[in-house]
Amino acid sequence: MCVSITLSYAVEELVLPGEDGEARRGEITEDALFPQSLMLDGQAPMEAQYAEESPGSWIFRAEPGDPLRRPEAQQQPISWAGRWCTGRRGWVAFGALALLAGASIGSWLLALYLWPAAPQPVPGTLQDEDMSLNCSEASDEEALLPSLPRAVSFRINTEDFLLEVQVRAWPDWLLVCHEGWSSALGVRICRSLGHLRLTDHKAVNLSDIRLNSSRQFAQLSPRLGGLPEEVWQPRGSCTSGQIVSLRCSECGTRPLASQIVGGQAVAPGRWPWQASVALGARHTCGGSVLAPHWVVTAAHCVHSFRLSRRSSWRVHAGLVSHSTVRPHQGAVVERIIAHPLYSAQSHDYDVALLQLRTPLHFSDTVGAVCLPAEEQDFPRGSQCWVSGWGHTDPSHTHRSDTLRDTVVPLLSTQLCNSSCVYSGALTPRMLCAGYLDQRADACQGDSGGPLVCLDKGTWRLVGVVSWGRGCAEPNHPGVYAKVAEFLDWIQDTAQVSRGAGGADLFVKDQ
Repeated sequence: MCVSITLSYAVEELVLPGEDGEARRGEITEDALFPQSLMLDGQAPMEAQYAEESPGSWIFRAEPGDPLRRPEAQQQPISWAGRWCTGRRGWVAFGALALLAGASIGSWLLALYLWPAAPQPVPGTLQDEDMSLNCSEASDEEALLPSLPRAVSFRINTEDFLLEVQVRAWPDWLLVCHEGWSSALGVRICRSLGHLRLTDHKAVNLSDIRLNSSRQFAQLSPRLGGLPEEVWQPRGSCTSGQIVSLRCSECGTRPLASQIVGGQAVAPGRWPWQASVALGARHTCGGSVLAPHWVVTAAHCVHSFRLSRRSSWRVHAGLVSHSTVRPHQGAVVERIIAHPLYSAQSHDYDVALLQLRTPLHFSDTVGAVCLPAEEQDFPRGSQCWVSGWGHTDPSHTHRSDTLRDTVVPLLSTQLCNSSCVYSGALTPRMLCAGYLDQRADACQGDSGGPLVCLDKGTWRLVGVVSWGRGCAEPNHPGVYAKVAEFLDWIQDTAQVSRGAGGADLFVKDQ
């Protein structure tokens, strides 16, 4: 940075008071501007000429018509007091100029220190995250590592609810023998599959079902420690002659499967887990139904209203249009639990759970979404869906009256943390999805709503709408709370009725 400082002066007549109290006029000579001795073109020093016209009054002289010429050679003698006064005035002028120059330099240095560096221009809109980025990328070593199969995987046969296990050392799916089985193990398996709760488990006699004679079984070892291959041991038969039937809470299905910028209107039942979180009669944020008593939303949706009464909050499920909402409709919120580590500055840990006073009635238009399975990671480029009642046009201030949705691809954290996008603002509890060319995005009013991805016929809640820069702005896709990072907190909080998993932030009703 280069800074030039120019000082300019306007030279005018100097008016000084005379002895009689009237103003006397004079003109400034060239030498009067510099009262000290000067060396010009090798000549002898010239001193400013003073003429005493009356005691106590001094004027600078110059010849008429030539206001900036040197005085004549003949000079009147100047007293020592006059010389001292002249020198003192010169030093005062020099000091003033020095102070001015010092202040200017100091201001310039202060500006260099405080003024933020100008941002470097972003070279064009990024259309494809596989393209070469002309910007610094955040380190993402994990993206270079191949994904390994899980040591143990579970699934439930949807036809007869028989539990099956697959151990990495054994490629086949094995039915689970009932020996060593417990309800605690059932809860653990349901949670690992993305279900909030265990609903039923029982022993089924092998004689009551028809199985292929080559079917293999897995028996749970009495010793639960050690490697998965040691805990789950393959068997040709079950000693008890019984296998495990397991049912978890229903989620992730759409019986009627038939602000979101650029989105389309939604038919009833398309997203049965979509909820509208309202403060009074006003839609505030979206939410996702996890169970009849539980809805998940964004912590920032409720944090600003933490002094409001809990009973002022209501949840509307199965809703498509807000025009059909009537006063006092919806489920009353009993507890609001924001994640204890939520940061309003960075939006980290941006999740909250709403416990309802009365359960929702599940139907074709109201249901729960599944959580991600343990260690499940949807790859970048996965086509997922975001829905809500937010602004449909970033230039408009009103929200959509009708639920809308749009499809958005998952983007890598490496791309979203690059200097072209969010410059490292994403934490491990966040993910981003959308486009880099203004096609579609979540917007104001969609906060707290679901980002869902389809996994072998089951819809899973991958993200909670959290934040972004504007709506559908180039190089600024939507940012979501990464639900997979909150599985333990969500499941532990939902398993207890009160007093654990987070603080109830809201004023108790009198």
